[in-house]
Amino acid sequence: MPEPRAPMPLQSINFSLFLFVYYAYAGTFGTYATLYFAARGLTVPQIGVLVSLIPVMRIVGPNLWGWAADRSARRVLVMRLTALGALLSFGAIFVADAYLQFFIVMMLVNLFASALSPLCDALMLAEMRGDLSNYGKLRLWGSLGFIAAVVLAGYRLEWFGVEALLGLTFALLLLVFGASPRIGETAHPVRAHDTPPLWSVLRKGEVVAFFVSAALMCGAHMCLYAFYSLYLARAGYGKPLIGAMWALGVVAEVAFFYFQSHVFARFGARRVMLFAFGVALLRFAITGAAPGLLWVLIAAQLMHAATFAAHHSACVITMQRWFAGPLQASGQALYMSVAYGVGCTLGGLVLTLCWDRVGPQHMFYAAAAMALAGAGAAWYCFHRQDAGAGAPGLMV
Repeated sequence: MPEPRAPMPLQSINFSLFLFVYYAYAGTFGTYATLYFAARGLTVPQIGVLVSLIPVMRIVGPNLWGWAADRSARRVLVMRLTALGALLSFGAIFVADAYLQFFIVMMLVNLFASALSPLCDALMLAEMRGDLSNYGKLRLWGSLGFIAAVVLAGYRLEWFGVEALLGLTFALLLLVFGASPRIGETAHPVRAHDTPPLWSVLRKGEVVAFFVSAALMCGAHMCLYAFYSLYLARAGYGKPLIGAMWALGVVAEVAFFYFQSHVFARFGARRVMLFAFGVALLRFAITGAAPGLLWVLIAAQLMHAATFAAHHSACVITMQRWFAGPLQASGQALYMSVAYGVGCTLGGLVLTLCWDRVGPQHMFYAAAAMALAGAGAAWYCFHRQDAGAGAPGLMV
């Protein structure tokens, strides 16, 4: 067995650059799209459906592109083609003028864009060959891109109006496409005939429980991804402060990613994941309870270090027990599809109904309940693993 190794320095730079511009795009459009659609006269249910197309297409896109990448052993080529598809599809939004037209554009853009994050993760994990100690320090560049773009976009939209969002988003997608050719194929590509049956992994009870827990956590976060900007705007906060609040959460996320190797070495993925669910329960509850208290909202945003960064890293580590080598891209695609696709889609629809029927604050209470259910599923996942076999060090 070859010794685990971190990505080569040049590859590390290329991964960092791609993550920076990709999450700059995702953060800018994801943060302000609701404000743009509201300015175009769409209703809250219509906006909820449009924003939910981001996770809906994650159900289809990552599995389609992940399968193509693993079968062809040309993950980088698939990444480049999907980046180009996202760029060309987004161009149509400049002429869109009605709900149906926005619906079609959002569907196409996210069909392609949904492939980019899991393919990048699969390439990074393949390059690391089992040593995940540097994963957080690469992934934090995506968070830094998010921070920079969201803060600067907040000021730009305040000065030039929310219509400026389209040109800014298109420019960022152009950078994403430009960064994709810099990433090289893994030095040890997998071949289709080496791939074990995916179903043999998916039928395990602990794997099912893991995906259920991940879907519930991501679904609960739709109260933020879909409605946090609108929630703050209706509470009287301006666009620069909204951007700053998003950035604050991501600063906390960056801090965790930087120190994650020490955290997991001391506590293990199991404890970190269950702790993240507990923090999520508190975060969503206090966000709903005190929209007028800025210091409470600041404290809640700092909890993003646990509810997103710690949870996401714990998921990536946990999945290495089942998905590695020739199943790397498929495993990352499934995680994206089930957690951020199915979970965010269903969570977004449920939380949209809560906003519309019982009000924004109760929507956050519903998200807290989803986090509690996710904690139960995660506990069951680890319980099943203990029943089957001893857990490795990172899992304890």
